[in-house]
Amino acid sequence: MDILLQIEDIIEKKGSDFELSKLFKAYINEYKTSLPELFESSQGKDFLVKHTKKLDSIISLMYKTVLRRVFGNYLPMRSSIPVAIVALGSYGREQLCVHSDIDLLIVYEDIDGFNSQLIIEKLFYLALDAGLKLGHRVHETSDLFRAADEDITIRTSLMESRFVTGSSFTWHATGKELNRIRLHNQKKFILAKIEEAQIRRKKYSTSMQPNIKESVGGLRDTQLLLWIAQTIYGVTSLRDLSQKVFSDDEYREFRIALELLFRVRSALHLITNKQEDRLIMEHMPQVSKMLGFKNEQKLLSKVLHAGWRISNFTQIFVKKMVRPYIANMSYVKKFRNNRLSRGIYLLEDRLFASYNLKIQPINILLKLLVSLPDKFYHFDAGFLNQLTYTKISYPLTKETYMLLKELLRKDNIYCFLKLFYDAGILHQLFSSFRKVLHLPQFDGYHHYPVDYHSIKCVEALENIEEPFIKELHDELSADERLLLKIVVLFHDTGKGRKQDHSEVGAKLIVSFASKINFGEELLERAVTLIKHHILMSNVAFKENIHNEKTLYKFMSKVKDTKNLKLLYILTYADINGVGGNTYNAFNSKLLHDLYTSALEVSQNSERITDASKRITIEKRVKNSDAFKELPKLLQTKLLHVESNMLFFKHSPQDIIRIAKKAKETKEYDYNIYTQKSLSIEIYRKVPLNVGYLLATLSHLDVASMEIFTLFDGIKYFKIEFIKNVDGDELAEVEEIVNNAFDMSRHVGMKKVNINKKEIVIDCEHSLTHAELNINTKNQIGLLAYIMDCFESLGINIVTAKIHSTKHKVRDSFLMEKQNDICNNVEKIYELLTKGS
Repeated sequence: MDILLQIEDIIEKKGSDFELSKLFKAYINEYKTSLPELFESSQGKDFLVKHTKKLDSIISLMYKTVLRRVFGNYLPMRSSIPVAIVALGSYGREQLCVHSDIDLLIVYEDIDGFNSQLIIEKLFYLALDAGLKLGHRVHETSDLFRAADEDITIRTSLMESRFVTGSSFTWHATGKELNRIRLHNQKKFILAKIEEAQIRRKKYSTSMQPNIKESVGGLRDTQLLLWIAQTIYGVTSLRDLSQKVFSDDEYREFRIALELLFRVRSALHLITNKQEDRLIMEHMPQVSKMLGFKNEQKLLSKVLHAGWRISNFTQIFVKKMVRPYIANMSYVKKFRNNRLSRGIYLLEDRLFASYNLKIQPINILLKLLVSLPDKFYHFDAGFLNQLTYTKISYPLTKETYMLLKELLRKDNIYCFLKLFYDAGILHQLFSSFRKVLHLPQFDGYHHYPVDYHSIKCVEALENIEEPFIKELHDELSADERLLLKIVVLFHDTGKGRKQDHSEVGAKLIVSFASKINFGEELLERAVTLIKHHILMSNVAFKENIHNEKTLYKFMSKVKDTKNLKLLYILTYADINGVGGNTYNAFNSKLLHDLYTSALEVSQNSERITDASKRITIEKRVKNSDAFKELPKLLQTKLLHVESNMLFFKHSPQDIIRIAKKAKETKEYDYNIYTQKSLSIEIYRKVPLNVGYLLATLSHLDVASMEIFTLFDGIKYFKIEFIKNVDGDELAEVEEIVNNAFDMSRHVGMKKVNINKKEIVIDCEHSLTHAELNINTKNQIGLLAYIMDCFESLGINIVTAKIHSTKHKVRDSFLMEKQNDICNNVEKIYELLTKGS
C-alpha cells in the first residue's frame, strides 16, 4: 500500500503517534537498504543529491502528517502556517552523506492563533522516533541575527540554508535576515574561518590514512571556499565564480577532485554502516572494489592527489577572494620598502606576490629563492600561485639545474621543497619524483606517501635534535652537506618499480648528479649511501650489533668511516621522516651503539674479536675510579662474569652500578625507569615467573630484553618498552613486577601461530652463543609465549631484540650454548610451533 494512504488510514482511524513513527521507520529502513544499489548506478555528487532529495520528501511528508494531525479536516494553506523547515550544513549544500546527521533549522513566527511550537515539537518527536539522526535549531525569524552574531558556528551553518518545506512567507522573511547576517561584519567572520581552518589543517595533516572530511585537502577546505564566496559575493555555488575568480580549467580540476572525495566518503559510510570519514587501511580493499579501482594503491594515490589539488586550489583562491577584506593599509609602506622585484615582496620572512603580477618563468623564481638569505621562509598564497602556474619546459635547462644546485646548498631547503610540493612542481623540477608522486607505502611503518616522506626527511636533517649527530653533521664540508641533502631527498625515489628501490634510486641519483656537475668521489659516496640507506636501521634493529661477524659484514658494505658517518645521519633523517613517534630513545641508542662499534672496527687495522673487545672494555672498567673503590672480592666477581654481552651493551659506569646492586640483592630487587620510555630492571636470586610477567604486560610494545647471569646465583633481567607509562598505569606495572616472583601465578597464554619455516637457528653464531630468529606475523602475547617455551626448555636467553611493525615481527634471541641445545634443535622447533 502507498505510504500516503497508510498515513491517511492511521489518521482516519485515530491511530497513535507510535503507529505513525513505526510506519515512517519501516519506510526509511526500506530506503536505506536500497542505498548500495543506488550507489552502483549513481555515485559522487549525483548520489548525494538524490539522497538529499529523498530526505527532503520524507521530511516534507512528516511535516504534512503533523499538520494533518494538528488541524484535522481544517488544514489551512501550508504557506499560511508561520513555520519554515530549512536544511543546514551538508544537507543544505545537497552533499549529505548517508550516515551524517541531518541538520535542520526550524524558523517560525510567534503568531496568535497558531501553536507553532506544538507543531515543531510534534515534528521532532516523529522524526526522532522514526530513526532520523537530527541536528536541529529552532529560532524565531527575528532572533536569527542575534544568534548568528553571538556564535560563529551558528552563522556558518546559516550560510548553507536551503528551503525544504513550510511557509514560503516565513522563508522569505528568513532570507532577508540571512542576507543581513551575510553582510554583517564580514571581515571578522572571514578571518575567524581562516584561523579555524589553519588550526584544523595542522591537526589533520597529510597522511596515508586521510580523513576525507577534515584533512588537508578534505571536504572542509572546499566548504571554506564556499563560505567565503557566499560571504563576499552572495553566490550559492562556486561555479558562479568561474571566469571571475578562477578559470574554467582550474575549476574543472577542482570539481574532479571533489567528486572523488564524495565517492570515497559515501563508500566508507555504506561499507561501515556508520559515519566513518577516515580512509583507514582496513577499509581500502572494499572501497577500491566499490569504486572500480584496480587495487588499494591506485585508490589511495588518486585520493592523495585529489587532496593535494583541493588544498592548492583552496589556498590560492581563498586568499585571492579575501584580499580586499584583510588588507592592512599600515602595511602598504612596509611592502614598498621590502619589494624584491615588481609585484614580489619579502616581509617578516614571508614571501608575497601580487595576483596582478604576470606568472613569472621558473628560472626567474628560482633565482629569487637562491638570492634570499639562508633561513626558513613562509610563502603567501600569491607566491604559491606563481609557482603553481609557472611554465616549466622539459628537459630542464642547464641554468635550471645550476639554480637547483645552489638552492640545495642552503641549510634551509625544506621550506622550498614544501613550496614545490604544494605548488605541484616537485616532480617537474626533480624528475625522479614522477613515479613516486602521491605514492602510498603499505608497509605498516611509514605514515606518509613517498614524496611527502622524502620532504619530511629533509626537514629532519635540517633540524637535528640529537647533539652527537648534530656535531657529526656540522663537521661535514659544504660539498658533503650538499651530498647528504641530495641523498636524503632522493633516497626513496626508486620506489614504485618491480626492481629493488635502493638499486633504482642509485641509478636515478647518478642521472641528477651528472646534471649538476657532481664530483666523482661524491657521486660514488651518494650511490653507496642510497644502495644501503636501510642497512643501518636493519642491522641496528634486527641483528646482534655486538657480534664481530655482524660488524665486519656491515662495514664491508659501508666501505669507510666517512660513509659510516654520512649513513648514520641519513638513517636519523630517514626514521624521523617516517612520522609519529617512530624515532625514539631506544632506536637512538641502538643506532649510536652500532655507529660506535662499527667505527671501532673500521679504524682498527687488526681484526677485533669478541675476546679482544672484552679485554679492551675490561681495561676501561678497571681504570675507572668507581671500580677501584669496589671491594677486591666484588672486583674479581665482576671481571669473571661470563657474559660478554654485559660488557658490550653497557658503559663501564653502568656495569659497576649493576655489580653493586647485585651484591646488595638478597632475594630480588628491581628498578622501574620512566625517563623517556618504560624500562624494568630486575635482580633476582629466586625464580622469576617470566611468562606471567610478559603475558600480563603484553599490551605494551616491547623493544628489547637482556638476561645475564652475574655472580652468587644472581641473574640480571632488563626489559625495555617503546612507550612510557605514568600515574595509575605505573603503579599497576609495579604490582605486576612484584607478583612475577610468585611462581604459582599463571596467565593463560594466548594462542599464537609460528610455522617452522619462520624460525632460523644459527648454532655457529659464536663459540659460546647460538642465535634464534623468528620472522612471523605480529600477534598479541607472542613474546610471552616464546619466553615461556624457553623457560620450559631451560634455555638461557642472553639478549633479545624485538623488531615489529603493524603486521610483522622479526625477533632475535641470543642463547647460551648449554643443556646441549644445538643437538636438540628439533625440540625447540617442536615447542615453538606446537600452537600451529
